Amino acid sequence: MLVQMVTIEVKSGHVEEFLLAFQVNYTGTRLEEGNIRFDVLRDPANENLFYVYEVFKSEAALEVHRNTPHYRECVRRIDPIITGPRTKQYFKPMMADFL
Repeated sequence: MLVQMVTIEVKSGHVEEFLLAFQVNYTGTRLEEGNIRFDVLRDPANENLFYVYEVFKSEAALEVHRNTPHYRECVRRIDPIITGPRTKQYFKPMMADFL
């Protein structure tokens, strides 16, 4: 299993546009065989800051995700309305087998 945390800051005035574009990725990703969980979180102190919590079965599943039409369409639509590059962090769950 692999967890990816993505941080995205949206330019002021573009949150609704971001949410519409990200819905494409959200809907498609949750249908992927290799996806276990996909949550979009909003920072309560900054309405333009979002975190995406993604859990995939493997690194290979994440790579498949990055090549899907819904992911590529989302990136195409959000890149012009975010403040800078998306930051990504990766984690390997240690206690997942116990849940």
